[in-house]
Amino acid sequence: MESTLAILVPEAEGLVRSFRDRYDPAAKAGMPAHITLLYPFKSPNAIDGLVLDTLTRCFSRFQAFKFSLMTINQFPGETLYLVPEPQDPFRELTLGVWGCFPKSPPYRGRYSTVIPHLTVADRMGDRGLVQSLVNLSKLLKDSCRSKRKLPRWR
Repeated sequence: MESTLAILVPEAEGLVRSFRDRYDPAAKAGMPAHITLLYPFKSPNAIDGLVLDTLTRCFSRFQAFKFSLMTINQFPGETLYLVPEPQDPFRELTLGVWGCFPKSPPYRGRYSTVIPHLTVADRMGDRGLVQSLVNLSKLLKDSCRSKRKLPRWR
């Protein structure tokens, strides 16, 4: 079993939930709308006081920031996602955590760059969903604020 460090985005839940419940396995497993900072992180059994203290010190270096989710994009393989703007604070958080835990590279080091995103549909096949998500992204213009210095993990 693995854990994930993520920023939860409850402000987006009402608009993306029906898509995620239908097309995102993470939602079906109970993970709410989120932007992943680091996956995989550690086995839940390996998260002890020292790990929590290190995370607290790491996140204390960052300021809370506002972001919006107004653009939709797609990864190869039919994964649709909303792009947080600005993206740099998410990248900086990811790189900061990775710097504290160098044995936990984002996505096992599979990708050469960090692309912050809120997955809305993963491995979906319904092409009509694309237009629906474009319309959804237009509705999702309210700014969100990251309020947690220490993201939750699962």
